[in-house]
Amino acid sequence: MRHYLTAAITALALALPGHAAEIGDDGLHKEPWLRDTFKDMREDLSEANAEGKRLMVIWEQRGCIYCKKMHEEVFSDAAIRAQIEADYFVVQMNLFGDVEVTDFDGETLPEKQMAMKWGVMFTPTMMFFPEEVPEGATAQRAAVAAMPGAFGKGTTGALLTWVKNHGYESGENFQKFVAEQMATQ
Repeated sequence: MRHYLTAAITALALALPGHAAEIGDDGLHKEPWLRDTFKDMREDLSEANAEGKRLMVIWEQRGCIYCKKMHEEVFSDAAIRAQIEADYFVVQMNLFGDVEVTDFDGETLPEKQMAMKWGVMFTPTMMFFPEEVPEGATAQRAAVAAMPGAFGKGTTGALLTWVKNHGYESGENFQKFVAEQMATQ
């Protein structure tokens, strides 16, 4: 009988997700690597640079099944989590939120209006920024890469590496980079 009980407990433990990100009062997933900022893009970029990290903005929304998938299946991966913690300064935005955001061009809007200005239509969407943004540029124009939607560990990890290593500056095609990364694994 004891053997069956142990087997049942083990089966139940294996069936549960390995990582369940905490949900905040705003209904969004909360990770320890998410930064609580005033959402002023120039200030956030400056802080990221001071820490030797790249600025990433992640857009999410309450009840987003794809956001949940990213947090439970991708961001929970030890290698992905370590890569984010080591290389990225991550600011979370709410697609339908009312918190004020100041764009690189100085315009201040609630999150939900900034999402429209930046052309964000899907959650999750990760936007990546260069270390320097030209005066007067908007985040939408300044972003070096954007990943709309949920992708697996391989694609997400490859994107984090490609952005960190400035693959966009050398003209390296991201899809070819992903294929090469997958072939070496």
